[in-house]
Amino acid sequence: MASDIQKIKQLREETGAGMMDVKRAIEEAGGDTEGARKLLRERGQAQAQKKSGRATNEGLIEAYIHFNGRVGVMVEVDCETDFVARTPEFKEFARNVALHVASMNPLCVSPEDIPQDAMEEERSIAEKQASEMGKPENITRQIVDGRINKWVAEQALVTQPFVKDPDKTVGDLLQDAIQKVGENVVIRRFVRYEL
Repeated sequence: MASDIQKIKQLREETGAGMMDVKRAIEEAGGDTEGARKLLRERGQAQAQKKSGRATNEGLIEAYIHFNGRVGVMVEVDCETDFVARTPEFKEFARNVALHVASMNPLCVSPEDIPQDAMEEERSIAEKQASEMGKPENITRQIVDGRINKWVAEQALVTQPFVKDPDKTVGDLLQDAIQKVGENVVIRRFVRYEL
């Protein structure tokens, strides 16, 4: 009994889910903590998807200056209410996004935001490199598409592996934040300065 309470408490702290949700997930997983964690994550992502259409008119601007004073970042992260914008979880998320932008220097927030001229320039480079391989046209097209998809994932903030945990993308971190705070959260924009 005490071990069950300890499991519930630990999972609740890790996931930010409600106590009854955690208890149900542990029961459904047959007492397996990892299985319960996976169930909670799947449910949380489903809830986050439902919330993604809601208006985000509050939020905060987080600033980060790297220790050497040569890189600075400002990030606007929005949520639904000013109450959530003041919570430690929301502030920590915004801080982590600013730190990531300082470290990884993304081009834009999401893949849809990548400028068309940058995309065309990268495609022409990939086409030249692929044509020099002497492969059939259909293989060359697949190589080019693969390189472009990889380049896009490397340039967009939400598809980059998170600097503190490369097993997660910044998009995964965003979904976790939505689940923890219980509201829609949007990374609106950022600016990065470097000497």
